[in-house]
Amino acid sequence: MSGYCNIAPNHPVHGEYHDREYGFPQRDESDLFERLILEINQAGLSWETILRKREGFRRAYDGFVVDKVAAYGQAERLRLLEDAGIIRNRLKVDAAIHNAQVIQGLRASHGGFAQWLDAHQLLDGRPREKADWIKLFKKTFRFTGGEITNEFLMSLSYLPGAHRESCPAYQRIDKLKPYWRRAREQAAALKPASKSAGSTAGKAGDAKAAPAKAVNKTAANKSASKPAPARKAAAKPTASKKPVAKKTASAKPATKKTR
Repeated sequence: MSGYCNIAPNHPVHGEYHDREYGFPQRDESDLFERLILEINQAGLSWETILRKREGFRRAYDGFVVDKVAAYGQAERLRLLEDAGIIRNRLKVDAAIHNAQVIQGLRASHGGFAQWLDAHQLLDGRPREKADWIKLFKKTFRFTGGEITNEFLMSLSYLPGAHRESCPAYQRIDKLKPYWRRAREQAAALKPASKSAGSTAGKAGDAKAAPAKAVNKTAANKSASKPAPARKAAAKPTASKKPVAKKTASAKPATKKTR
């Protein structure tokens, strides 16, 4: 349950963001990049501080156009570090430039930032959990710790938890089918296919094992079909002392049961 739903509605700074942006699916590259920059800069500060400086960030980072930020050199870096309209932190500025370059690379590898996120929604057939998202972001981007990654993904609906279910914003987001819900549906759709594959594999295994069983049954039948060794009958004393005929078991082989 999100505590943000308690303080944000009708708030002069948080209200619009809570009602129309937080937790809503987004796909535009500039929107995703903006959210990443804002979440990184919020580290150690309040979200209200970041929202108040949002327009300053937009101006300073050329409207969050990835190609422009990725091309920043030393002059632009120094300009950002002297801009009072944003957070003047060297590590955060460097992370913004570096991450813009990473996003450029995601276009080549996956078709874009949104497509890269989509491609990693499932892990081993299940929705990717927060801990696995954090590992992925740490490996891919700069200055993306656990809380930054979690808030970034929640704010874009890749992880649930942005709003409580009774919040009107939750109802609006639910109609748009948030990405975390889509991931659950994808995972559920994969389960029957996995079961079917397992069943097919099991049948194939049974089919392979069948000849061995048949051989064993044949061997057993062969053993059963052998006539039992004849027993010597005790000779009855007769006057003529003629030899007594030996009793033998029936040599008729046992018949195999068929279904």
